[in-house]
Amino acid sequence: MIQNVAILLLFQLGGELASRGFGLPVPGPVIGLAALFATFIALPRLADRMRETTSGLLAHLSLLFVPAGVGVTAHLGTFAENGLALAAALIGSTTLAILAGVWAFILTAKLTGAAADD
Repeated sequence: MIQNVAILLLFQLGGELASRGFGLPVPGPVIGLAALFATFIALPRLADRMRETTSGLLAHLSLLFVPAGVGVTAHLGTFAENGLALAAALIGSTTLAILAGVWAFILTAKLTGAAADD
């Protein structure tokens, strides 16, 4: 299992090196995952070997979200005191972020001359 995790980390490292070394706008882990996928297609035995490890990682993926849950439960008093303000800030900032994305898209479409039916 340790060797399989090391293989995963090596592909992630290779992706990071490629992304940063060539100045690519794609995150390194995405490049590493694509390379791992291509390797799995080329070497099905490697895919079979790593199946148990990767399935185990995916089965316990929720553990990566534990720190966020601990942070919420550790600050329940803050949520009780300022819950309404926090909810308003969360909803307001999400709405503003979505609107900013829409406005940026509309402005980009106007600047590039994209027609409405494209």
